[in-house]
Amino acid sequence: MTGTTRSSSGLDDRRKRLLFRCWHRGTREMDLILGRFADAEIGNLSDAELGELERLLEVNDPDLYAAITGDKVLPADVTGALFARIKAYPIADGNA
Repeated sequence: MTGTTRSSSGLDDRRKRLLFRCWHRGTREMDLILGRFADAEIGNLSDAELGELERLLEVNDPDLYAAITGDKVLPADVTGALFARIKAYPIADGNA
């Protein structure tokens, strides 16, 4: 079980691929952060935002997690407005 609460039904192939990649990062922490964000937002992201997400997914988990927690600064080409939205997204589901 991945933890996803969103079906990929109705998504185009690019969004399906990104949703899967967000939930299958390699570390559970990043699965939860990116996966929950993707569950909620993937259907509403613009093409430009999808490109930003694709660039973020190329960053390895330890560096991306450190950037999200504020312990590291990533290059500007991967930390646009979408990155700020991901950082601000509530990761707790209220049941934790």
